[in-house]
Amino acid sequence: MKKLVEKHPLAIRWFHWINFPVLALMIWSGILIYWANDVYRLGWGNVTLLKFFPKSFYQAFHVDHKLAQGMAWHFVLMWVFALNGLLYVSYTLVSGEWRALVPNRRSFASAWQTVLHDLGIRKEPLPPQKFNGAQQIAYTSVVLMGAGSLLTGLAIYKPVQFAWLTSLLGGYEWARIEHFTLTVGYVLFFVVHIAQVVRAGWNNFRAMVAGFEIVDEPAVQPSSASLPTVASAAPSSQA
Repeated sequence: MKKLVEKHPLAIRWFHWINFPVLALMIWSGILIYWANDVYRLGWGNVTLLKFFPKSFYQAFHVDHKLAQGMAWHFVLMWVFALNGLLYVSYTLVSGEWRALVPNRRSFASAWQTVLHDLGIRKEPLPPQKFNGAQQIAYTSVVLMGAGSLLTGLAIYKPVQFAWLTSLLGGYEWARIEHFTLTVGYVLFFVVHIAQVVRAGWNNFRAMVAGFEIVDEPAVQPSSASLPTVASAAPSSQA
């Protein structure tokens, strides 16, 4: 028997679908800004294993020489990102949704079982729950990352006005590295998140769009008390 079960409230769905394009546009505008001083790479000394955005990337996507445009978009979207995040956190606190989202002492063990299940090592199905341990850790981490992006962004945007914040983050250069690292973290989260959504299927995706999912309920078996009984009368013996 199939049954509709409510999963995500309307507010959570709105915050999710607003945040997704806003954060994507912030990453895009951040690349326009980064072009002006693209110094980061993976390597040591004169050896470069990976340069994040080679010249060919800028030319292929036409994102070079657009520093002013990138800064304008980035600083406008910053307010939308901050307001949406603040409203999301406030809603989860007031509504009590945080209880299902914030990791607890069982979340790390649950996350490990989820990883084993996704890798095909654990064959048993995972216990049904709104958010498993891996999701709790990931979604809470993204909220903390959002706060970190706002703080590091302010530190490199207004290093004089927020000198105390810039110093607290290790100085301008360190704040910029931290801001860039958090952006890489968002991209990795996007990749894993979208892969998991595809893997989970349409029912899970629909829950974030419409708010409900379809679950299978086991058929109710009649109790022994309600089953008809056949009584057999034994012949009575006469003395």
